[in-house]
Amino acid sequence: MNAKNSKSTSVRDRRPLTLALLSLLQFLIAIDVTVVNVAVPTIGAHFHAGASTLSWVVTGYTLIGGGLLLLGGRLTDLLGRRRMFLLGAGIFALASLAAGLAPNLEALIAARFAQGAGEALASPAAMSLIALLHPEPAERARALGIWGAISASGLVVGVLLSGALVQLVGWRWIFGINVPVVAFVLLATPALVRPDGPRRRDHRLDLPGAALLTSGPLLLVFGVLRHSVPAALGGCVLLGAFVVVERRTKSPLVPLSFFAHRTRAVANAATVPLSAGLSTTFFLATLYLQNVLDLTPLQAGLAYLPFCAALLVAVAVVSRIIRVLGSAYASVAGLLLTAAGLGLLARLPDRGSLWVDVLPGMVAVAAGMGVGLIALQNAALSDVTDADAGTASGVQRSVDQLGGSLGLAALVGGAVGGTAQVGDFRAAFAWAAAAVLVAATGVFLALGKR
Repeated sequence: MNAKNSKSTSVRDRRPLTLALLSLLQFLIAIDVTVVNVAVPTIGAHFHAGASTLSWVVTGYTLIGGGLLLLGGRLTDLLGRRRMFLLGAGIFALASLAAGLAPNLEALIAARFAQGAGEALASPAAMSLIALLHPEPAERARALGIWGAISASGLVVGVLLSGALVQLVGWRWIFGINVPVVAFVLLATPALVRPDGPRRRDHRLDLPGAALLTSGPLLLVFGVLRHSVPAALGGCVLLGAFVVVERRTKSPLVPLSFFAHRTRAVANAATVPLSAGLSTTFFLATLYLQNVLDLTPLQAGLAYLPFCAALLVAVAVVSRIIRVLGSAYASVAGLLLTAAGLGLLARLPDRGSLWVDVLPGMVAVAAGMGVGLIALQNAALSDVTDADAGTASGVQRSVDQLGGSLGLAALVGGAVGGTAQVGDFRAAFAWAAAAVLVAATGVFLALGKR
């Protein structure tokens, strides 16, 4: 009995270090979502590539990652969390090295796809490890708040890091810097994360489902960005086929009965417009700062510091907000604040001011995101067990990333062309605000009175 208690105490004592380690890799994963944005013109000049081809350097990573996250979550449940975390981290490191050494644009895009595949294995494994290490709701909310803060900060650091590295040492280092950090993660994980139990051999993998969930969004985004109705419809057909496959297969990526849990289903649905709002803010605000306010890439990155500060303050208090209001009402509060920030950005003037016209909306979006996304993550992991924690984490991360990618394509498809006007930006922000407001209403009606 004493040995058992000693072992339990040892695990609890290691939890802060384990959380820091898991968050470190997620920090790098988040950085690579935004780190290429400022570097894209330089990469295009280096490889003599056009904007339409370069767009896959940005979106390919999140689409492949989001499309394979459910498979990653399933593999996590079947094969073990530590195994999948280590495998995903290893793939991410090798893909980062390949991206930094890419001899041509095709090799770079392929490496970005491989980075997304590594994320799809490592991210749900890390999230499920956090959920199982912190079983109490308040405790889990605090841990997810830290994990979410570090992850979201990585999005901002990616913008800052890109401008600095491109100007000082060259664009290849935006990928190369990942390698030594991930090497440290790989070395430290065996010491902090306990070994997995025996592999489960009673289930098969749903590879057709994984293929459909990856190819469907890719084709849909291709159709939206290229204004190709047949391609967009084809993407919708593939996503519909995914639902049919999941309904009929004996070993689905995610059993449709999983969504019978109302709290999980509503939380995941509300995450889509919230993530789309964040992606829209990053993309269009960066364009506005550089193309309208004429800031340099490094100055544009520094302009995100208030955004990052607001985000960190929000995640520092989100666990207390959840404890007082509950996950449902905390989610509603975060969604409403995000919608308000997007509404402010929908009023951007043709020639505005950073401090008066841009930052208030960005700060409100950051604060709303810090509260809303973490509260929704907490709700999306309601009642998880050792058998389905990886699946629940994979679903949440998948809707987060795919929601951001698909939402960005749908909301700003008309604003990314060479003749984009501020009026296009305003329209995209307004639609994003409306979508988030609808999500807030849905969460309130579905979960607020429970």
